[in-house]
Amino acid sequence: MKLPPDVQFDEKLRLFIWRPHGLIDESAVNRIITILGEMEAGSAEPFNRFSDTSAAEAVDLNFKYIFHISLFRRLTYRGLPIKSAILATTETHLHYSKLHAILTQGSPIKVRIFQELDAAAAWLGVPIDLLQAQGTSKKAET
Repeated sequence: MKLPPDVQFDEKLRLFIWRPHGLIDESAVNRIITILGEMEAGSAEPFNRFSDTSAAEAVDLNFKYIFHISLFRRLTYRGLPIKSAILATTETHLHYSKLHAILTQGSPIKVRIFQELDAAAAWLGVPIDLLQAQGTSKKAET
């Protein structure tokens, strides 16, 4: 599968990385959910996720949509437990990320929110270099 420019997959470390740029809206999230679903269906092994919101300039989402998509993921992902680390760089990103984490509790999707890359890398068990986008620092500004 050809991945879009804002998505990276490390086969060896089994890590899916999404670095949205510009606007995070329903269309952007639906696109990522579709890609994740296709990759999950085509993979015999589970893989972790990392979302880096530091290059996202705006968010156009609402509670109802986050509720719907989080419950959809909770109900449709039936694989082995996976980790989903989110680097939340603004209060808005933090708000929606926390809501997603709460709504996926009790499912195989273990969501944690981070404000520092080194903590996210440690939790995921991957080198911090893998999580760093070119031109970013280790600590996100909030």
